Amino acid sequence: MPHKPRIHFPGAVYHVILRGNAGQPVFFDEADRYRFYLLLQQGIEKFGFRVHAFCCMTNHIHLALQVGDIPLSRIMQNLTLRYTTWINRKIRRTGHLFQGRYKAILLDADSYLLELVRYIHLNPVRAGIVILPEEYPWSGHRAYLGKEDIPWLGTDWVLSHFSTKNSVARKGYDKYVREGTDEPRRSEFHAGSMEGRILGDDRFADEALWKANQRRQQPASLEEILNEVCDYYGLTQSEISAAGKSRNYAEARAVSALLVRESVNCTLTELGRLLNRGVAALSQAARRLAEQSNDNNVLKVRIDELRVRLENV
Repeated sequence: MPHKPRIHFPGAVYHVILRGNAGQPVFFDEADRYRFYLLLQQGIEKFGFRVHAFCCMTNHIHLALQVGDIPLSRIMQNLTLRYTTWINRKIRRTGHLFQGRYKAILLDADSYLLELVRYIHLNPVRAGIVILPEEYPWSGHRAYLGKEDIPWLGTDWVLSHFSTKNSVARKGYDKYVREGTDEPRRSEFHAGSMEGRILGDDRFADEALWKANQRRQQPASLEEILNEVCDYYGLTQSEISAAGKSRNYAEARAVSALLVRESVNCTLTELGRLLNRGVAALSQAARRLAEQSNDNNVLKVRIDELRVRLENV
């Protein structure tokens, strides 16, 4: 699917997730993590961003990162390129270290940053690696408690929510984090609440997109999806609904199911009623089509072209 442009404006805060290629490790020993720390510090000095929280797991990394004038894309390109070069030289490998494009959710800091910092620092607890977050040495949590000095980690914003006095603020922060120990995985921190890239209410989203000179993408309706698919394949809705199993008809149905499955504005149940098909059959067709498109570039281009058309409806 074509990537939407990153939303950038000075002061924007993101939940950034970097994953190892094919789930492989990105850290192999302590030296790698310390190198990553150094590169973050150098990046902060060069690009003027802030890190409010971080957690370096074996095969993925979480960051709560706030940009200045330099956009996130430039910051992450510099960081990932330099770190990949370090790893490739060290273990004599070639190729990508990280999996595709990093994930970045723009969030309303006033509403979510405090919760995100706790969520990131509790990642090793949710993973069952430690019982208490301070037992994990590769996150920012210990620095918040004053048990470790990480000069490039910005703790002041979070701690100021608990007290103006450091000792009191740290106790308040510690209590707040412990209260979230049993919190499950929160999908909104990974997928956002809007367009898969924004976490915030309508007001925040509109303001953020305005600052970035972008507009909100309205999800396509079921009628719009079927109209675009029919037009693209030169078919009518009655032909797609027919019992025939010709390749063209079947692919059009599968593409419709895939696009509906990706939409937040309609469901496969609604599509099934219109096409006289069961939800299970449509879901299986969409899944098979998505798998086939990984190896079939022509098919992938068709699907991406339809996605672009729907974005412009």
